[in-house]
Amino acid sequence: MHLITGANGQIGSALSKALIQKYGSDNVLLSDIRPIQMDAKFVILDVLDKNAMQQVVEINKVTHIYHLAAILSAKGEANPIWAWDINMKGYLNILDVAHNYKVEKVFYPSSIAAFGSDIDLSVARQNDVRNPETVYGISKVAGEIWGKYYFDKYGLDVRSVRFPGVIGWESMPGGGTTDYAVEIYHEALKHNYYECFLDENEALPMIYMEDTIRSIIELMNAPKEKITIRTSYNLQGISFAPKDIVAAIKHKLPNFKVKYVPDFRQEIAAAWPNVLDDRQAKQDWGWNPKFDLEKITNDMFLHLKPIYEKEQC
Repeated sequence: MHLITGANGQIGSALSKALIQKYGSDNVLLSDIRPIQMDAKFVILDVLDKNAMQQVVEINKVTHIYHLAAILSAKGEANPIWAWDINMKGYLNILDVAHNYKVEKVFYPSSIAAFGSDIDLSVARQNDVRNPETVYGISKVAGEIWGKYYFDKYGLDVRSVRFPGVIGWESMPGGGTTDYAVEIYHEALKHNYYECFLDENEALPMIYMEDTIRSIIELMNAPKEKITIRTSYNLQGISFAPKDIVAAIKHKLPNFKVKYVPDFRQEIAAAWPNVLDDRQAKQDWGWNPKFDLEKITNDMFLHLKPIYEKEQC
């Protein structure tokens, strides 16, 4: 049984559909603190409730856990201790339960937020120092190290990637610094106008949701002997700045207007690298992104435009 925590989230909802398609609805169990609108097995699960987690894993004979429940960067800065508790204590519960109940594999998503401004921000290498400047990033670095600890000490097969900003049409983002790259498509189609909370030149690594989900499945299916990184693999899709995504949208909506109003999220973004060097992921398990900015924009419009056209009727 494949268990997903945080199945209601941006990545969780897309991964749920992909795993159901791949393994069948009888072999996937979705969990969250809120009900999910999907025809699938589902259980209410708070990752801070270790006893409930143990019951879910034991009763359902869980073999794989995809731990996606987390508080993202922008929301985390508004309430750091709450974010730390959910991000760190929740993950430690996952690791301990997975170890005690002989779960085969655990997937843990780390983030670009694991890096800080004290490295060469033009490109973050696989083993660059991780000195994050947000509670979200701190929790992610700690999670990477705990995953390696459980692998080294107990043999628990924990696998992880450092995600860049994730773009997708399936759901709205959940409080991250790179959320503008999703919001901008919705606002372009709804209002032909967007106020961007990052500077127009703030280039960041991004990845499209289809590539995101494929990376998780490919990593989890890779032979164990191929996994040489037990903290977290850098994962790169494509890097661009807000002005680049604006230009891509203007090819479809020439009258699209943007106002740049940088807020506290600009300070967060400025401490993150422009590119993630993912050569190790490519070498170890064949990672290769398929979506560039043009393909991302075309696919976002393909799925979102009919929705907003219908609303305007």
